[in-house]
Amino acid sequence: MILVCGEALVDVFVGEGGPTRFPAEFVVGGSPFNVALGLARLGERSAFFSGLSTDRFGEVLRDVLVGEGVDVSLSPAVPNPTTVSIVARGADGHPRYAFYGADAADRCLTSAQLPPALPDDVQAIAMGSYTIAVQPVREAYLALARREKGRRTISIDPNLRPTVVGDLDAWATGFEDFAATATIVKSSDEDIAIAYRGKLGVAEAARRWRASGAELVVVTRGGDGAVAFLRDEEPLAVPGRKVEVVDTVGAGDTFHAALLAHLSRSGHLGGPSLASLTRDGLARSVAYAVTASSITCSRRGADLPRAAEVAAALAGKDAP
Repeated sequence: MILVCGEALVDVFVGEGGPTRFPAEFVVGGSPFNVALGLARLGERSAFFSGLSTDRFGEVLRDVLVGEGVDVSLSPAVPNPTTVSIVARGADGHPRYAFYGADAADRCLTSAQLPPALPDDVQAIAMGSYTIAVQPVREAYLALARREKGRRTISIDPNLRPTVVGDLDAWATGFEDFAATATIVKSSDEDIAIAYRGKLGVAEAARRWRASGAELVVVTRGGDGAVAFLRDEEPLAVPGRKVEVVDTVGAGDTFHAALLAHLSRSGHLGGPSLASLTRDGLARSVAYAVTASSITCSRRGADLPRAAEVAAALAGKDAP
């Protein structure tokens, strides 16, 4: 089982209307929420650990996870409201975002609420995005990662949200705490460019995270695929897969879920298992993740693929 920690929220896409009524579309999401769901769709057992609100949005989030086969038994029901992200088109035609997450359910967990022990079948922990940067949940997840380091694979995706985390220098310093617990860091070249504002490139960031203790760093590069840095080996570049892109929402989450799913199937999650990962094995895992994320890019929204769809794409066939 892979335990995913982090936010679960609702995106509200507001259309044009007026003067007093506006059409809106409500979509469940959040990066770790998507990863947990994506793992289940790829045939892996996954669990989710986050505060889930007792409000109606929280009920829907919980129901969606359960409906996809994700174990939510570790996620407490809390009275805090669900985080809401508002997306609306401005007068210039570009989307504008407003984020309502203060004291929300997904950031209210404290270290005192950590389970005293994880189930024995949890082989890996995945976490990331803004819940590794905002308090008090940051300290809770960091305490969990430090406690479980060495016993389980820990995979971190910074998935940077600048409007939420604020001071990027403080974020970069704080992220080092999580990198020091990580077995795997999965990032994107865009996040690295934003976080370090040109001071570090992809290779330099990978070296920094590996020096902190990560055994594997994988950086996605949009349509150009991904590059992986394993131990002291030369970087491994895996090309992208050409598709007609509808949008890229959820592509990074899909990649993270698919990378962990393939590593799990090949026996490379849990404790020191990554030590036996070969370069060829890594290439297969990254190619699987690239293929899965390309499928998400070919359709609207964070509609993550199922295992049969990825298998068909890898075989060059239409999905069943």
